Amino acid sequence: MLLLDTDVLIDVQRGHAAALAWFTGLTELPSVPGLVVMELIQGAQNAKQVRDVLRLIAPLPVVWPTTGDFQRALADFTAFHLSNGLGLLDAIIASCAVGLSAELCTFNDKHYRVVPALVTVQPYTK
Repeated sequence: MLLLDTDVLIDVQRGHAAALAWFTGLTELPSVPGLVVMELIQGAQNAKQVRDVLRLIAPLPVVWPTTGDFQRALADFTAFHLSNGLGLLDAIIASCAVGLSAELCTFNDKHYRVVPALVTVQPYTK
């Protein structure tokens, strides 16, 4: 199972050729964490951009962290926030991926590399 991080969806949304080629070539729909959708909406500057985000993610399954994911995220955030700069949302998104045994498609390796058991994939070449 593939889970998409915000940076990958931003590339798709902006029409980057490599991202579009990868995304349209997928044989199985990836999932997207609800928190990633919320980050995309947070970055919107007007109602049209919100509609564009919702249109982009409409065919994708939206997944949410479980209680266990939040507990794991709290442990990881506590352990790695000060020492490695792990962010709050990144801890939750990573924990959601771990809980689903999913590969997180992202280019933010610096943010995620400290999270135990997380598998990340850079899905295309930038």
